[in-house]
Amino acid sequence: MSISTCRLEELGTFVKDVLEKFPSGVVVLKGDLAAGKTTFVKEVAKALGVDDEVTSPTFSLQQCYGESIYHYDMYNHGLEHFISLGMLEELDKNGLHLVEWGDDELVDILASADIKTITIQITKTTNDTRQYEVDYAYA
Repeated sequence: MSISTCRLEELGTFVKDVLEKFPSGVVVLKGDLAAGKTTFVKEVAKALGVDDEVTSPTFSLQQCYGESIYHYDMYNHGLEHFISLGMLEELDKNGLHLVEWGDDELVDILASADIKTITIQITKTTNDTRQYEVDYAYA
């Protein structure tokens, strides 16, 4: 587990460090409302040279950016709905999959399927500072 604290203007540097260690697989993003999960995904797209507008897929469940960035939001639908739609198979595609509001049950399922996964817990510490706890246990 690694813990980093950075200001929003430093997020790009932090994201590049994460991408060096974990260029593909599933990133489960955890944190309270407005913690910065979608902001993290925006920085990932920017770091990978994707110019698409990144928005939260709260109602659509999945957004795709470029050819290899997949963005999911499980807030409104939950894991059971995600599974019932066959979305677990999506997470096995080549690319980087960023899942907002994923939980430990999802991480366990992915680990049992040998899908490379990391979790990032984002905590808002001030209006422009966040703490990122990155767990590479299943990478």
